[in-house]
Amino acid sequence: MENLSVASAPKIRNLAFVFLILGLTTFAFTIAAQAPASSQTLAPQSAPAVPSWAQPGSATHTQVAPPSDFHRPPTTFNTPIGIFEGQSDVGSAVLPGSAGYDAGNYTINSAGYNVWYMRDEFRFLWKKMSGDVSLAADIVFPDPNGYGDRKAVLIIRQSLDDDSKEALVALHGAGMIQLARRPEKGERVKDLEYRIGGRGMPSSESPDSLVTVSAQRIGIEKHGDQFTLYVSVAGEPMHQFGTPITLHLDGPFYVGIGFCSHLPATVDTAVLSNVVLENAAGKVR
Repeated sequence: MENLSVASAPKIRNLAFVFLILGLTTFAFTIAAQAPASSQTLAPQSAPAVPSWAQPGSATHTQVAPPSDFHRPPTTFNTPIGIFEGQSDVGSAVLPGSAGYDAGNYTINSAGYNVWYMRDEFRFLWKKMSGDVSLAADIVFPDPNGYGDRKAVLIIRQSLDDDSKEALVALHGAGMIQLARRPEKGERVKDLEYRIGGRGMPSSESPDSLVTVSAQRIGIEKHGDQFTLYVSVAGEPMHQFGTPITLHLDGPFYVGIGFCSHLPATVDTAVLSNVVLENAAGKVR
């Protein structure tokens, strides 16, 4: 037995060496499998493809209506946020939106080419309701350099489809206020538009310079089939702006607040606060 053990020692050492090599090889493959991919693989992906019709208007480009058959289903999260039951990326823009709620402030982040034409792309915080509605909010755009046609909206929609029948009021980044409606599913939006300006303002270059004034607070009131815009320009009591529009919606419908950057693949932010949402008319004032 002693001679056998001595004679077998080289073989045992050889086997141990083989197992060691196999173990190191297995370990190396395991580490390689867990390691990050190469820098080429991890390089930032190219910007999402955006069709030319969705590009924002500029000196060299005019945004146009989307093709009649272009639609994307909504991306919906049935998680309550503040007074709202859920939120959706209506039209599912090429970059997802998000929203947060803190101390009465709703911060909405969204890309999206527009809330207009025959379909919409925006982040929407919603509640299902029926009957009359009063909805109002203060609106601030934290980035003063965002696209001028970005829109913070107070909106009442028949569904979460991107081409839903709807009525809305909006405050644009450049200060325009609108009361709009999509009369039927898939139709083009129609609206009434208002621009407010003043001379002799603190920011005027001269006493004769016309300066855009952005409203501090906007609201929408649904009374039957009548939808009315309410505005507070500088903290005064809310008052009616212009004439109502007419639209019939079947209950339940979706009521809420939203934002669209008007840049198809760029996320921007709006903050809506002091939100009033009542299941009755006459409560925005």
